[in-house]
Amino acid sequence: MPHLSDLIRRYTALKTADLEWFHSLVSDWQLLADLSFADLVLWVRLRDDSGWVAVSQMRPTTGPTAFQDDLVETVLRDEAADAAAGGRAARLSARRTLIDRAWSEGRICREGDPDWSGGVPVREETIPVRRSAKLIGVIQRSTNLSSARTPSRLELTYLQSASDLAQMIAEGEFPFNDQGPLMVRSPRVGDGLLRLDQDGEVVYASPNALSAYRRLGLTADLVGARLDRTTLDLAAAGDARDESLTWTAGGRVPQEAEVEGRGSTIQLRSIPLVVGGVRIGALVMVRDVTELRRRERELMTKDATIREIHHRVKNNLQTVAALLRLQSRRLDVPEGRAALDEAVRRVGSIAIVHEMLSHTPDEVVDFDDIADRVIEMAAEVSSTGAAVVPRRSGQFGLLSALVATPLSMVLAELVQNAVEHGLRYEPGSIEVHARRDDPPLGEEENGGRLLIEVLDDGGGLPADFDIESTASLGLQIVRTLIVSELDGSLEIKPQENGGTKVAIELPVERRIEPYP
Repeated sequence: MPHLSDLIRRYTALKTADLEWFHSLVSDWQLLADLSFADLVLWVRLRDDSGWVAVSQMRPTTGPTAFQDDLVETVLRDEAADAAAGGRAARLSARRTLIDRAWSEGRICREGDPDWSGGVPVREETIPVRRSAKLIGVIQRSTNLSSARTPSRLELTYLQSASDLAQMIAEGEFPFNDQGPLMVRSPRVGDGLLRLDQDGEVVYASPNALSAYRRLGLTADLVGARLDRTTLDLAAAGDARDESLTWTAGGRVPQEAEVEGRGSTIQLRSIPLVVGGVRIGALVMVRDVTELRRRERELMTKDATIREIHHRVKNNLQTVAALLRLQSRRLDVPEGRAALDEAVRRVGSIAIVHEMLSHTPDEVVDFDDIADRVIEMAAEVSSTGAAVVPRRSGQFGLLSALVATPLSMVLAELVQNAVEHGLRYEPGSIEVHARRDDPPLGEEENGGRLLIEVLDDGGGLPADFDIESTASLGLQIVRTLIVSELDGSLEIKPQENGGTKVAIELPVERRIEPYP
């Protein structure tokens, strides 16, 4: 389905400021749909002013929908064009009169009798959308009356609150310009609703909202109480009691806050109701987030523990490397010293990955930083005196630890091999090039591929070189890690202008086979 921004740019002549206003409205109009028990469709004028186009739609979670099909990108033009189009457009053309009235008169318009054209009774209303003093669209509010019954007090409160919100939209008071940042999962109407009067006293409390306050320790009734004072009295001792909680619980500002008490955590969201320029009260939505916050704390503790483990593993590996380095200095046998130096480099490349993992809560690292450090370290440790310039081009991107750890060892081995064998007695350069082939959008489950080339301009390969039968421990390690562990492919061949080229291709995600 096309995005709101794409539709408005494609069909209308609205400005960027109008588009941003629509984004704010649509991001929050689930509230209006739930309070109204109605579907909402946002209509805007076509660029040539010949009709309307539907750019967004919302269904209620509190009642049955009036539209089984999506109306987004439906175009309503003049009556003749609608009649010729037939089908859904023709049925909607009868409602265009109500949309035009709301647009021309700048007020909320209601139909007298339900519309039965779709097989069920639907009550239609249209709400003009105003930004500052400018009309920029119309909301069609359609209520399915098939399950109509005598409304309860909760439903009457919902409908009155919806009426107030609709009037605020028509007057340009909603959405709010100065609304504070909302949390990832804001309270919804069904989570719990409190209606406050001008003085911040509760005039209605839904059963869910009352239950949430009972968990905080409330023993009296909420109706008739000042919500800000009651909330502060219930807050845990030592809990932050800044002005944000007072203003939110009092319904004075459009923002969110949390309050803790008796081991429970309650999330509040206030929506001041301003009609005709006068503050008539507020809506405060309430949600019990005790279990959610407990799980978040557990995850934070787990993440901190994992990072601490990576930090300690890195320290232990550095200790092992230091011990190997000390042992190397005490050896008089060149072959033994060289073997220990290789072990120091291999342990060091693994330590770099754990160091990066100790700074991130996820088991994913930016491998570009790791590659730069591993390449530089391997070139310095393996240098035989000739000037060697290693460099990286392209991007590895984010890789999981399961791929990053063996890949860091592979890079270290290949760079060391290039320095010691290809550039042993003469200066030269080593280039590591990386390229990712990520899957197209929507096909992420297929994974991506990582293509790596390690190039040097040294002496090249021996004439009888064979990767399958080479005696080099480093190349055997590389082949095992790439082919067996990372399920990739490895190719080593001479370059046309001299030097050696190592080509690696492997999947970005490493698959772990389950135990049988």
